[in-house]
Amino acid sequence: MRRPVVGTAIGLGAALLLTAGMTTASATPPTPASARTVQHPVLVDCVWHQRFRPTDFLLACGDGNSVLTGMRWTQWNDRTAVGHGVNAVNDCKPNCAAGTFRKYPVTVRLDRPTAWTKHPNVEQFTRLSLNYSGAKPAGYTQVMNYPLWN
Repeated sequence: MRRPVVGTAIGLGAALLLTAGMTTASATPPTPASARTVQHPVLVDCVWHQRFRPTDFLLACGDGNSVLTGMRWTQWNDRTAVGHGVNAVNDCKPNCAAGTFRKYPVTVRLDRPTAWTKHPNVEQFTRLSLNYSGAKPAGYTQVMNYPLWN
């Protein structure tokens, strides 16, 4: 029994494209470290995405009860990043499912950049500090420091 010509042509075309893609990728030499574009450190989010100057950032990955919103960054360089925004925190009263998100103005500082374990050629900030300019959530201090995941 003869095979259909169209199916064979599609299969051969797909194999040719796959081979061309693999050949191109393997034939391209890696970029030397000295020639790479200098990138500023990034903020890594809960799902391991690199974030640069994000306007929103989830702080409480497990339950979503604390998030930074409306962020405006005034500084972002190789050593630190500084921005202003709002920390929306669930008061969990009477419980977290029925709680209310309260908004608190904050200054955010990122620092302690280090190589990201998942992508060693990328630096990530490893500490986030929140400075509450007025009211703060119950149980919080005026300045809260958080280690960031790596």
